[in-house]
Amino acid sequence: MLAQVIKAYNEAIFDTDRDRALAVVRQAVDSGVSPEDIIFKVVIPAIELMIKSISENFDANLAQHFMTSQIAAEVTEQMIPRFKKSPEIVGRVVIGNASGDFHGLGKRIVIGCLKALMIDVTDLGLNVPPERFVDEAIAHNAEVIGISSMMVHTARGENGCLKVRQILKERNLEDTIKIAVGGAPYRFDHELYKIVQADAWAENGITAGKVITDLIREVRK
Repeated sequence: MLAQVIKAYNEAIFDTDRDRALAVVRQAVDSGVSPEDIIFKVVIPAIELMIKSISENFDANLAQHFMTSQIAAEVTEQMIPRFKKSPEIVGRVVIGNASGDFHGLGKRIVIGCLKALMIDVTDLGLNVPPERFVDEAIAHNAEVIGISSMMVHTARGENGCLKVRQILKERNLEDTIKIAVGGAPYRFDHELYKIVQADAWAENGITAGKVITDLIREVRK
């Protein structure tokens, strides 16, 4: 039964068929598949499969990335209230677009994946000032600040990641709050994240889940 659900869900994801994917989930639950199995044996493995497709086969496209993450977020929000026991939160993240940046698609993909990975996410929106990134991270006890930049000048700008790093240094928070960055400029220059003094970067929204999970573990160890 579960194998059939996994196969049908993955086919719907790779076909970018949201309605079919959600129907697969509904039918599975109605047939007795537990909400926990839906998340941990269907949804999260589908994200991992997408990561593998990106990193090894390059068969996946942006539409598939987006659909995988959005369905993952939607299913997770539906299933968690049905868990027999509330799931343990892996960690907390605040995420937003750098100051001056208004391109939010990549951020939405990341948020969808993080939610499915049991990471608590606070979306700060677009055009976020550096001080707010830090203040919100403190307020939400977040281990990671995620900064999305789709343009070179917002990635490298004085009010972007560099300023966030400066504030973390001034407040002695570098050991307790890490910075992850992503967006087009980082795909063109894989060393850019070092130049802007981030702790790590993610090539796309799907792989950001693993990058951010690793940073959370680093803080919590």
